[in-house]
Amino acid sequence: MTAEEPKKTRSTAQKAVISSALESEKRFVSAQQLHRTLEDQGHTVGLATVYRQLNALSESGGADSITIAEKQLFRACAQDEHHHHLVCENCGKAVEIEPPSEDWITTTAQSHGFEVTRHVFEIFGLCAECSALAKNR
Repeated sequence: MTAEEPKKTRSTAQKAVISSALESEKRFVSAQQLHRTLEDQGHTVGLATVYRQLNALSESGGADSITIAEKQLFRACAQDEHHHHLVCENCGKAVEIEPPSEDWITTTAQSHGFEVTRHVFEIFGLCAECSALAKNR
């Protein structure tokens, strides 16, 4: 066994723990929130490792990433293909939705002189629970 092997095993174990914790979250969470959850569960994983793994998951398509109020939030992907969300700005709840058709996106872009290279479609607001709480205050 080389000196590299224990480090590689630990990294793989940390990746698995982080992935599992993210999959158990039903809402978008920050790296700090996930790190706190891992600590509460007794796992010793550095915050920088959580950030790295979440970004790697996002880049590989294993996690969705959005930014709300200048905070990057993550959620395990429920679908392999390109998809879109309704996102609660208060609690992070997300619902996967069907966006307008690809034809609508292309036609709208072309009518303004754009050629579509990619698109992001997220709708932000308050979920029913957070909206009801806000009205009762």
